[in-house]
Amino acid sequence: MTTNVPYRAIFCDLRTDTTIDILPLRDVTVDDYIGKPGSLSGTVPVPDADVAARVRRIEEGRTSVYLQRGTDLWWGGIVWTATLQSDDRGVLTLGIQAATFESYAGRRRIRADLSYPARPSDPPPDQLQIARDLWQHLQTSLPGGDIGVTYGTETSGQYRYVSYRDGDETVYQEAIEALAAVDGGFEQRISVYRDPATGRRVRRLQLGSPTIRIGTTDLVLDRPGTILSYSFPRDATRGGTTARTRGASVNDNQAAESRPQCSDTQVATNLIDAGYPRIDLSSDHTDVTDKPTLNSLARADLAEATGAVVVPEITIRLDDLVPPALLGRTVRLRITDEWWTEGLDTRYRIVGVKVSPAQRGRPDTADLYLEELR
Repeated sequence: MTTNVPYRAIFCDLRTDTTIDILPLRDVTVDDYIGKPGSLSGTVPVPDADVAARVRRIEEGRTSVYLQRGTDLWWGGIVWTATLQSDDRGVLTLGIQAATFESYAGRRRIRADLSYPARPSDPPPDQLQIARDLWQHLQTSLPGGDIGVTYGTETSGQYRYVSYRDGDETVYQEAIEALAAVDGGFEQRISVYRDPATGRRVRRLQLGSPTIRIGTTDLVLDRPGTILSYSFPRDATRGGTTARTRGASVNDNQAAESRPQCSDTQVATNLIDAGYPRIDLSSDHTDVTDKPTLNSLARADLAEATGAVVVPEITIRLDDLVPPALLGRTVRLRITDEWWTEGLDTRYRIVGVKVSPAQRGRPDTADLYLEELR
């Protein structure tokens, strides 16, 4: 069993993926999630003028960084901020903050009229095709936008009508997230890995409907064993038994008060009948005007947070048995202790990962955020 596997920080040009340099990175924290950008922070030591000349080639906004553990890529994203610091002894460091490649869509805005389908007489496209088309438009419609994200051919069987107008300044990331948020929607992330045939780094848009699932076998984690610690927070303040969504104001009579369009109230009848109280959820989608979409969003909100919200977290020791591709993988959690005297044996899906490289005698560990399989 291998421990304390060395990590390397590989800095590259964002648009061409050409390697700029491989530099040491201290005090690293890195996380990744399904459905939202992950982050990386760390410090590059600058001990002399020669290293300073190399570090100066890191330019925030146009440099990408990969964290490689052994021979595997565990994380990749864009350096968005860099802070040069000198302490009272004159020691120089460059602190960097980076976010996964999804964050690029959060810095771009739709500046064209886009409609799906393109013509009213055409059939509506699959929602995953719309997500791919938005990324493709982001990268190819104007010079300088291509950051090398590739696409698959996933389908969902769910078809959507959506449109975007030039001048609304809709953020691409928000457009994709809104498309994914409806009942029967999808999950998305950008995975990074090395092509097994060529060894080249790959940035790939990964889509899954309704969820992203990878791997054909369960990753079995035990306590006592690989699991170092765990927590099972249960939060009724984040959950509910009813949900309603508000959309944009629809008012053709300028003399009348403008009121937002609202969904029907969605109710978890099974919980109410079982004795749970009514606890109301509400959300706003100010760019949505049609009631069927609002109803779909409300159903999705209630499905996501019915009753109490539980997001189990476990900390594991990283070893050769833990693969780099963890997000979307199914784990079989087996715990025996004073609480689980009969033994817990339940399957979960990994929806978030936070990696802590070994330092100061501490082994490599990873915090896994889990979702119980429905």
